[in-house]
Parts: sequence; structure tokens; C-alpha cells
Amino acid sequence: MLWETLGSALIGLLLGWTAFHRLAHRLPSRLLVQSTGVAGALFGAFVTHSALGSGGPLPALLGAAVVSTAALSLLVRPAAGLGRRSAPA
Repeated sequence: MLWETLGSALIGLLLGWTAFHRLAHRLPSRLLVQSTGVAGALFGAFVTHSALGSGGPLPALLGAAVVSTAALSLLVRPAAGLGRRSAPA
């Protein structure tokens, strides 16, 4: 369980770092992105481990990556300059 936790936190940091460097212009601060990546990964590992039991570290790490990616995708802002405007009421 300890290795799943450390591995999940590392996955979250890696995904947060990658997201920030690829989409820095569309994301908020680096600290928020990194902490969301780690929190999402830890939550994903917890849920996967709770649902599947101790079937090895691979499913928990996969769940960590999926939930972390989903959490980071919620931080992405629309690209500027798309020319979208809301219709007048």
C-alpha cells in the first residue's frame, strides 16, 4: 500500500508537470495544477484499491492516472481568441 501511495503521488506530479508545460497558457497557477494532479492521483488510487482490493499495484496506479487526468482536465480554460461570444438576451 505504501508503494501504491508513493507511486500515485509521483504519477500525479508527473501528469501535473506535463500538463502545465504543454498547456501553461490555458491553466491557472503551477501550484494549483501540481496539487490537483497529486490529489486526483491519490484519490484515484484510493477508489481503485477500495473497489478492487489488493490485486497488485498496477490497477491502483492506472486508476490514479485516470482520475488525475480527469481532475487536471477540469482546470483547462478555453483558448483565447476563438471569437466566441454569448448571444444577447
